[in-house]
Amino acid sequence: MKTLNTTDPGFAEAWAKLCGRGSEEDEGPVREAASRIVAEVRARGDAALLELTERLDGWRPAGVAALVLDGADFRAAFAKLPVAARRALKLAADRIAAFHRREHDAEVPPFRDRSGAWLGQVTRPLKRVGLYAPGGTARYPSTVLMTAIPARVAGVAEIVACSPAIRGTGEMDLWTLGACHVAGVARLFKIGGAQAVGALAYGTATVPAVDKICGPGNAYVAAAKRIVFGQVDIDMIAGPTEVVVVAGPRADPAEAAADLLAQAEHDVRAVPVLITPSARVAQAVEVEVLRQLADLPRREIAARSIEERGALVVTKDVAEAVRLADEFAPEHLALLLPDAARWVKRISSAGAIFVGTHTPEAVGDYVAGPSHVLPTAGTARFASPLSVATFRRRMSVLDLSKSALAAVAPAVEALAAAEGFEAHARAVRIRLTGSVAPERGVAKEGRPPPVAPGGAKRAKPKHSRAARRGLGRKARR
Repeated sequence: MKTLNTTDPGFAEAWAKLCGRGSEEDEGPVREAASRIVAEVRARGDAALLELTERLDGWRPAGVAALVLDGADFRAAFAKLPVAARRALKLAADRIAAFHRREHDAEVPPFRDRSGAWLGQVTRPLKRVGLYAPGGTARYPSTVLMTAIPARVAGVAEIVACSPAIRGTGEMDLWTLGACHVAGVARLFKIGGAQAVGALAYGTATVPAVDKICGPGNAYVAAAKRIVFGQVDIDMIAGPTEVVVVAGPRADPAEAAADLLAQAEHDVRAVPVLITPSARVAQAVEVEVLRQLADLPRREIAARSIEERGALVVTKDVAEAVRLADEFAPEHLALLLPDAARWVKRISSAGAIFVGTHTPEAVGDYVAGPSHVLPTAGTARFASPLSVATFRRRMSVLDLSKSALAAVAPAVEALAAAEGFEAHARAVRIRLTGSVAPERGVAKEGRPPPVAPGGAKRAKPKHSRAARRGLGRKARR
């Protein structure tokens, strides 16, 4: 692992390079290939999916029906799992649902302003979403749980998923199908890569078009999500996983090393970073990483990640370590500090914060509750974890009486004139005067004077029409 020290002359440049992770050296070729695949699926539908599955996923479907699994398949797979596996899936599903049920939408309860206008904002669930779970050479039932359950809690009517089948066989592992069962997935399509994203975005005779695509994937999946954004919504562009471990002077090097390796074993492009005020801890963690690598089943992957993407950063003190961690804006931030909780208020940019020595990131991957689909590559500066809000959209609702319209009309007309939109002004005038012609002289008798939102004059409209039209609290769900 490369070692950086904040007192070194070249630290600023080296740190900026480390923070700039996520730039894809092969972005051009990958994007071009993904674009061709998406275009092929869009043009040829199921026929393209069958050919691409054989060419890219390594097995030949007998027909499109071989690509589809449903609730009966999920139930059968769940029943075949060992008891411990069923309990683990159920425990994780229950905890994820319990956490996300506590979310509250950013709604605006209906209110009447001083002009007499009724205003508010309501949320509605998306109708159909498509979830992507990586597969092929590995299995990620946790991703199914962490995407489908928040969607179900949000009230999404239909949840479908795509995941590549086992290479060479076309089979799906029981864990993934069991996760579909407990998470409420309607159908799973054994399709991977950019072709899965294209199918979900544009639809085929077999795969329905969705409103939003969520879930992590490889570089081709990420590139395809960029390409189809606008045709459908997406959750985020997920890059390689990453972790920043802030370790205090008395942190256990074995725990810090284990947290780094827990991310390094995901992918050779994973980014594991240790930040500590103690050079002794940094050295001990490096030794411990090498020791733990020796018998790690995925040691070749983890070793490349550690060697090519890992870093040890030595700071002046804990405060500087926390500041740098926040600047890095990591997907996962582990605070191995004796008073870890008090440092959380210093963090504004992280996907998830794991507080204290008894909160390993691995718990967050599986059973803690919050979704593990998190912003990567520094996007935690502006992006948020996947949540119930990911699967809902907001609508503004406006309900003005004639007197309320009259109160704001002069301002509307002035702004419309400033922007050169006469038809806007006419749309207001005709409702108040019965004519599109501008009024001359003083306001028409009986027309109330304009009232600023914070003014003293208050209109007194009759009982709100908005409540009868569904703006009221009971109708918002």
